[in-house]
Amino acid sequence: MVEDDQNLSRVIRRGLEEEGYAVDMAGDGEEGQFLAEVNPYDLIVLDWMLPKRDGVTVCQNLRRAGKTTPVLLLTARGTVTDRVRGLDSGADDYLTKPFDFDELLARLRALLRRQAPVKTTVLQVADLRLDTSTHEVSRGGQLIMLTAKEYTLLEYFMYHPGLVLSRQAIEEHAWNYDYASESNLIDVYIRRLRRKLDDPFELKLFETVKGMGYRLLAAPKDA
Repeated sequence: MVEDDQNLSRVIRRGLEEEGYAVDMAGDGEEGQFLAEVNPYDLIVLDWMLPKRDGVTVCQNLRRAGKTTPVLLLTARGTVTDRVRGLDSGADDYLTKPFDFDELLARLRALLRRQAPVKTTVLQVADLRLDTSTHEVSRGGQLIMLTAKEYTLLEYFMYHPGLVLSRQAIEEHAWNYDYASESNLIDVYIRRLRRKLDDPFELKLFETVKGMGYRLLAAPKDA
């Protein structure tokens, strides 16, 4: 998120993290463009009026550099001309300040669905089911309570069933720029998911691939 209003950025960051998002913050356009160029973000929330480099210029520069990361442009400028200019700069969506946080979340979910391998709000692997709109998770019809970070990890695995996800890929998706990669936090969260989603059931879905990462099996091994 690139926003120079510190009070607003703190509120939005806290709200997004409570929803399970990993959030990096930048306070001006130059810093925001640099972070967006060197990190594989899923989505960028970009204010228009920024110090050093405005959001429209940042968006134009990212698109010229071949960056296709979805951009949600935030601005107090709400005329039709402004909206057209913002979208023509390469932004994927436009939200006028002041805005309701629930609308921001809905727009973020919509942009992320466009990038997802599947477009449905309900993901299912074997008898494991996840609803991205309600954040409900169940297995075998039994509702399972997850923390925000556990949900984020599970959603990532369910968008990529059968694929081995490296520790680096998991780190980049679920933790922000300040994450200490030498820690065993990923292993801790995988154990938590297994305890909730695998241990009570005969069919085990999570697999450790030694030296490579983790995989959520798309189907039983003997299928």
